[in-house]
Amino acid sequence: MPWDLKSDRPIYTQLVEQIKLMVFSGTYPPGSKLPSVRDMAQEAAVNPNTMQRALAKLEEDGLIITHRTSGRSITEDASMIELAKTKLAQDQIFEFLEKMRLMGFDQKEILTIITTMAKELK
Repeated sequence: MPWDLKSDRPIYTQLVEQIKLMVFSGTYPPGSKLPSVRDMAQEAAVNPNTMQRALAKLEEDGLIITHRTSGRSITEDASMIELAKTKLAQDQIFEFLEKMRLMGFDQKEILTIITTMAKELK
């Protein structure tokens, strides 16, 4: 999965989100070892300190575990990963619903649009 960083939001926040997506999609499966901070920073074309900050946030959230002598790995706790995945989905849906409300759509209209688009995706 290529790193897709935009200049409209803090890079650190985008790194956290994209690493979470890599975990949720299986790019980094539970228990897998992460590349070094320097390697990840180089791959994402960001400063190693910025990547370090993003990884520290993910560790604080419980998705990443730091091993003193062998680097970092993704947690093996499937419930922790599922909880983080659900939280991210809820945040995205809340943001979407808030924008739709600001555009003047009511709940029924929003559900109609979603249902129609979901059918088109099949």
